[in-house]
Amino acid sequence: MRSNRPYLLRAFFDWIIDNECTPHIIVDAHHPMVQVPQEFVKDGQIVLNIAPTAVTNLSLDSDAVQFSARFNGVPVDIYVPIAGIFGIYAQENGKGMVFEQDDSTEPRPPGPKMVTRSDPKDKSVKPKPSLRVVK
Repeated sequence: MRSNRPYLLRAFFDWIIDNECTPHIIVDAHHPMVQVPQEFVKDGQIVLNIAPTAVTNLSLDSDAVQFSARFNGVPVDIYVPIAGIFGIYAQENGKGMVFEQDDSTEPRPPGPKMVTRSDPKDKSVKPKPSLRVVK
């Protein structure tokens, strides 16, 4: 199956706009083919305002997000492959979604190790929870 990321991105974009909020995307600035102004990249990421009032020629298609925007008054063409988008959220309240790596073309991070117990009553071996903070 195809990735659900472009569909979710468009749905959250519409939902954020319908609620009169400002959609922002979090982008992996080092992902292949990403074209963003590198002087605004921090810790390998850049947050981009994709509100219709902030950009021109916005295209949210199945392969990429493309638009033109101004950075310090200079017009810049932005290109972000869908796989390079970490998430989308509303600036006003932080509501949105962080995406998992789900595309077959993307390298997958190593999954959690399976812990097996020979005795089901043995409670000494527990799998460790894994969470990560996305800023």
